[in-house]
Amino acid sequence: MPYQNLAATELVRACVDSADPGAWEEFVRRFQPTIAGVALRTARRWGESSPLVLEDLVQETFVKICADRRRLLRDFEPRHPEAFFGYLKVVTARVVHDYFKRTHAAKRGSEEGIQSLSGLFQQDPPDPAASRQIEQATLLGEIERRLEELSLGPTGERDRRIFRLYYQVGMSASTIAELPGMNLTVKGVESTIFRVTRLLRESLAESGSAAAAPGESLSGD
Repeated sequence: MPYQNLAATELVRACVDSADPGAWEEFVRRFQPTIAGVALRTARRWGESSPLVLEDLVQETFVKICADRRRLLRDFEPRHPEAFFGYLKVVTARVVHDYFKRTHAAKRGSEEGIQSLSGLFQQDPPDPAASRQIEQATLLGEIERRLEELSLGPTGERDRRIFRLYYQVGMSASTIAELPGMNLTVKGVESTIFRVTRLLRESLAESGSAAAAPGESLSGD
């Protein structure tokens, strides 16, 4: 199907309903400039214009769009032919604002977090279900910490992003390869996932937490 001939709302519906990678390729080609433009303007309000940060913001926006099996696209209700561009601008601006809010909150340190955690020890013993939730959160936190500590070389940030997109967001290797700034083939993405997973397993094994690591098998495309 010649997706480049579709109207914006038709292309969005095709991305939701079709497994054809051509639809997503056209989506990225057509809407990436809008996302990048809004990301730049919004980031400047926070005093930021670094190309690397802007690239991260564009990719985070695509992650947001694809999250939960592309829920944002499924929930979109067109009211006029160009409605999706306005919708996309709102989504992008929110992603950028959330990004800088998290960044600024992290800089305030961990004092508030320590105070909130201390409250856990002033309560009655949790029930088994609550205990399992705490254990799971602890394991996930350990995975994230180890992931940040891995020595992945000059492509470390990109490789960690690929890992999160694959395991946390559930994006396929082919979809990740199409994102702006990745500059990898599908095989390159798969190789990155396998390598980072192996290194993470080795790191977790050192502390006896190997069972908490993601599986090494790829879901395929």
